[in-house]
Amino acid sequence: MQRALSPKVFGFLCAGIAAVAMFSAHSQTQVWEDREPEAATGWYQKQAAEAKHYMVASANPHASNAGLKILEQGGSALDAAVAVQAMLTLVEPQSSGIGGGAFILYWDNTKKQLFTYDGRELAPANITEDVFFKDGEVMSWRESVVGGKSVGVPGVLKALDMAHQKHGKLPWKQLFSDTIYLAREGFEVSPRLAGLLQRDLHPALNTFEAASSYFKPNGQWLVEGELRKNHELADTLHSIANEGVDYFYSGPLAEKIAEAVRLAPTNPGRMSTRDLRNYEAIQRAPMCGDYRKYSICSMAPPSSGGVSVYQILKGLEQFDLASFGSQSKELVHAFTQASSLAFADRSIYIADLDFLGLSAKPLVDEQYLSKRAGLISLTEPYQKASPGKPYPSLAAAKDDAYELNSTSHISIVDKDGNAVSMTTSIEFMFGSGVMVGGFLLNNQLTDFALSPEKDGKPVLNRVQPYKRPRSSMSPSMIFNQDGELELVIGSPGGSRIINYVAQAVINVIDFEMNVQEAISAPRFTNRNDYTALEKGSPIAGLEAELSELGHDVRVIDLNSGLHGIHVRQGKLIGGADPRREGLAIGR
Repeated sequence: MQRALSPKVFGFLCAGIAAVAMFSAHSQTQVWEDREPEAATGWYQKQAAEAKHYMVASANPHASNAGLKILEQGGSALDAAVAVQAMLTLVEPQSSGIGGGAFILYWDNTKKQLFTYDGRELAPANITEDVFFKDGEVMSWRESVVGGKSVGVPGVLKALDMAHQKHGKLPWKQLFSDTIYLAREGFEVSPRLAGLLQRDLHPALNTFEAASSYFKPNGQWLVEGELRKNHELADTLHSIANEGVDYFYSGPLAEKIAEAVRLAPTNPGRMSTRDLRNYEAIQRAPMCGDYRKYSICSMAPPSSGGVSVYQILKGLEQFDLASFGSQSKELVHAFTQASSLAFADRSIYIADLDFLGLSAKPLVDEQYLSKRAGLISLTEPYQKASPGKPYPSLAAAKDDAYELNSTSHISIVDKDGNAVSMTTSIEFMFGSGVMVGGFLLNNQLTDFALSPEKDGKPVLNRVQPYKRPRSSMSPSMIFNQDGELELVIGSPGGSRIINYVAQAVINVIDFEMNVQEAISAPRFTNRNDYTALEKGSPIAGLEAELSELGHDVRVIDLNSGLHGIHVRQGKLIGGADPRREGLAIGR
């Protein structure tokens, strides 16, 4: 790799809104096109940030500054992550919050050891495999997502608490101060939050009292720049700060959460206080593998990110990608084939493998991946991929889970070189719509397959008690040949996260971009369905050539939200996705 390049951010404007979910204000008839519910809300020109000591990159300036303040006070990267997540709960409620789940990578630079923490939501104890059936038929996703039935036991606070006990420096209670203050005094509603509210995409925000009164006071949606206070969230965070996570999982708040789920006006759920009380975060072994001269690490299942991103990279490793060009027909053709192979496997084999008593190792076996890579051709027309057989004796069906892109990513490096890569989500934009304690609850149970079996074969990612739904969240870190951290990266984007992260990695490693260039570069994706090219970007000009190569090409908004930090030559270079309103900032 050469020295970091100067930013070359292409200056297109994201025109219009993605082909997304819309609810008619009159008929309440719902139409989803391409399952892209968190619409594009514009292009924010970004430049690479540089720092010498520490840095935070997150989806909102308030959150980045809250994390930076913790680092300035001598806190660790993990301390800062707690502060950032607390603030995102307030200022970016549509994407993540304490009512959701997360995957966390933590790099201990002194021990040279990577830790990963699974704070994924959990299915309640009394859930059944037919939970998403109605009158004997599988519910549509739009029917199942709203209300209590889709809410999983939140895990983000338990995961942060577990990690803080091992890697924190500052007192837990100190990490919530800025958010508590801003919740009481009021924050200015951001352009993105206001824009998404104005699009009126989530029916619960009109019909569920708690959510409606907060986001639509006096019958009008919050508008950009409006000062919004959230005293209820301030009280919740004050109690969590002073009493610890037990307040959330076994105290009065737990009773309120379980009751809100069970008594939801639509689709009452099955969560109990016992489910909350018994929730445990899990420390897992990271998923790591070599790509060229680097080590790529991410999360193990139930995240599909660690497996699928790695499968894509290993499929591409046989090619000299740098000779193709970062916006070439050859690159897109090869990448989309590698991605299709990964998604074909993902749709059948990736689930909560621990729960099922399976190992992820066959999916990343060197011989298996080499055989799969041999299916990629630079000259043959594109074809949808079939799954491989990493588990020869396993008979399982493709699932029908939808995973949507209301998620957020946090990248942090502290003064000691410790780092956090954390992807956090409530799933659909504004989650289930159930609001309690000043925050929204997730709808992560719809990340399970809605159908438990197909053609007499079980779906591995079916809903079962105490099981964690599959996720595409792919918080990642890259290490050089000497074992030193070089890149912290991740993104929201539903199942497209896998493509976004893999593309960012090859932009940095193969095309020698700095992290901001890698993040700002035009997006292209394929989930073993169609090839999407980012509307308004230079890559869209490949539509005709790729169509001739057999691709079903669609030019659409690709609303990634990548946030990353590049560690190079004693400097920290930070990047924030211009497709959202995030900020990379450091000292």
